[in-house]
Amino acid sequence: MVKKIKIEKKTLIAVFIILGFLILIAGYSFINKSNILKINPTELDGQTLEAKFAVLNNANTNFCAGADILQKTNAERLQGSCCSPMDFHRYEEQVEGLKKYSYIKEIPEDPYDISKVWAEKFLDHQKNIQLTEKQQQVYDEAMNMSMEGGPCCCKCWRWYAFEGLAKYLITEYDFDSKQIAEVWDLEDGCGGSGHVSHGTEVERTTFEPEF
Repeated sequence: MVKKIKIEKKTLIAVFIILGFLILIAGYSFINKSNILKINPTELDGQTLEAKFAVLNNANTNFCAGADILQKTNAERLQGSCCSPMDFHRYEEQVEGLKKYSYIKEIPEDPYDISKVWAEKFLDHQKNIQLTEKQQQVYDEAMNMSMEGGPCCCKCWRWYAFEGLAKYLITEYDFDSKQIAEVWDLEDGCGGSGHVSHGTEVERTTFEPEF
């Protein structure tokens, strides 16, 4: 009888130790998540990719709007996806892929974290940079090669801003159609695991640029 009681006490002690360990893990996870969500969205430099994702996936200063988004938000940065929730694996692929073009400071290093100043500059380039006939052929070929059939999945502010970026890269860096299409694909800010809609019937909202 005494032996049985001792065994039961040992079992209870073991159970309490395991429960205590699990509570500590849960507490640490909660605190860690809380700290990530407290990160200032304008101070993402130096944060881990996981921390950036946690912030940007919950951000809403980027949304599907025309060029008037610059007036519709007071935020300094257009952050988050405009259509579907972000996918971490795809986000990681995009950020890693964009490192290839890090020598060009005009190419945003994070497709889900765009400064309003950048957007304004390249919306202006979209209006004012004129392509030659040969350069326009490069642009048109890139449209056919890109996943979205253009700079974005719909003609929102991103479409026109990244059209401006393409014009800039073609005229200033002599980018070919393959490079333009790749930049557009890597800068896709629609969310999801790929958001490929080119060649499929997808209902799209069109926003004409308002300047």
